[in-house]
Amino acid sequence: MKLTTRGHYSVKALLDLSLQPQFGPTSVKSIANRQELPAPYLEKLLIEMRRAGLVQSVRGAQGGYQLAREPAQISLGQILEAVGETIEPLPRHSPDASQAEDWVTFSLWNRLHKKLAEALYTISLEDLYYDVRSWQAALGEETSFII
Repeated sequence: MKLTTRGHYSVKALLDLSLQPQFGPTSVKSIANRQELPAPYLEKLLIEMRRAGLVQSVRGAQGGYQLAREPAQISLGQILEAVGETIEPLPRHSPDASQAEDWVTFSLWNRLHKKLAEALYTISLEDLYYDVRSWQAALGEETSFII
């Protein structure tokens, strides 16, 4: 699995939203500034995540994006899936029946894929939230947040 900027930026954006008071709406510009992300690109990712039901958009002067569910109900796997990231191993590969090594490595990659998928769909945004807060506390910080 290779985590592209799409996946990385999407996780950063949703983690940023999870840190907002009562998960209230936040403008794309605010998220982009805090996370040092390009706002137009972030907007496209947030639209994809809205279509997947992970965020909601709120119109108006105090509008922006907010989480559509509690952070505990949003997994890393769902975030990555929403923006088109894939964790599939060896796409379109068929092992050579005459080579045991090919079958063994194919089997190994499939087992690793299952474990990775399990982990990605088990780790929630809430888990990351607490990791960030612990890291900030260790550094003596209270409000800044950049991953």
